[in-house]
Amino acid sequence: MRRRLLIFISIVQSILIAGHLFLYETWEIFWGAGRAQSHWKVQLALGLLSISFVSASLLSHRYSNALVRMYYTGAAAWLAFVNFAVLAACGCWIVYGGIRIAGLYPDRSALAGIFLTLAVLATLYGIINAWRIRVKKITVMLPNLPESWRGRAAVLVSDVHLGHVRNLGTIRRVIAMLTRLRPDVIFITGDLFDGVQVNLDRLARPWADITPPLGTYFVTGNHEEFTDRTKYLDALERFGVRILNNEKVMVDGLQIVGVHYGNAVNGPRFESHLKQVALDRERASILLVHEPRHLAIAEAEGFSLQLSGHTHRGQFFPFTRIVARIYKQYAYGLQQWGNLAVYTTSGAGTWGPPIRVGTNPEIVLIQFE
Repeated sequence: MRRRLLIFISIVQSILIAGHLFLYETWEIFWGAGRAQSHWKVQLALGLLSISFVSASLLSHRYSNALVRMYYTGAAAWLAFVNFAVLAACGCWIVYGGIRIAGLYPDRSALAGIFLTLAVLATLYGIINAWRIRVKKITVMLPNLPESWRGRAAVLVSDVHLGHVRNLGTIRRVIAMLTRLRPDVIFITGDLFDGVQVNLDRLARPWADITPPLGTYFVTGNHEEFTDRTKYLDALERFGVRILNNEKVMVDGLQIVGVHYGNAVNGPRFESHLKQVALDRERASILLVHEPRHLAIAEAEGFSLQLSGHTHRGQFFPFTRIVARIYKQYAYGLQQWGNLAVYTTSGAGTWGPPIRVGTNPEIVLIQFE
């Protein structure tokens, strides 16, 4: 496990160093002429910035104080800008090459200035957009749904990623939104916490302020399983959240099943857990599982609706395209896999760069008909 983690960190850090090196070389060619005396300052600054996010992430898993939170937030914001700065640098080279092929000689610094401005604007937009949590409303019709559930509403919350960037203010805003929606039941499909070192009771306490008539239910995501998930489960239980430990509960005639992330990623293990809950195929059912995978297994076991998150819908470009390639149409929204309805939410928070471009943060209001 530790070896895999070291390999992953090395790969990420190598990519970040390469990206920063590319930015420096582009800066030197497009802007650096005549400024040789300042090159070493740029090199030093970019060198330090290239290791900032990885070092901040390592610190955040061990410490929770104002200095670490500020460092992590700054490093994450810089990583957001780097994403668009690299795209802007690519744009500079493509446009400059095209103009040169046409036989013209553009002002390289002016061209770089335009693309740099676009990168800054995209980053600022992404930060603002990421803080504006929307309410997404959907309607579902489930076979054999108990009459008592018709007209009722559920809320799906996922991927809030409470930690050093999204913290107490974020969960209070989410709870305030849920209070205004007045759902009959709340489903939380993991990554409520970011997995970093935080005061869990402080972040879990706001759930005690909302008590939907049919309860609040939780399963873990991958971030709660970076370490022992028990501490997250215990904190949420202390404040009224019902943990579904790979089990089924009957809620006024509706079967609700929850499987934790670690028990759902492996197909045979996931199938085994679903068989153990002894689902009644003649009754409507909802499956809570963090990631929209192994859909064929859930459908074969007779589930009516699966609620998931995890994908963030890619969160920002170009990862929006990558996630769409991996999960296809199940990366986001209400879809169908045979007799199984699947809703994958883009989530309410962010991981890493605190931005959203091409996606929106959301909580989902589900109306049953």
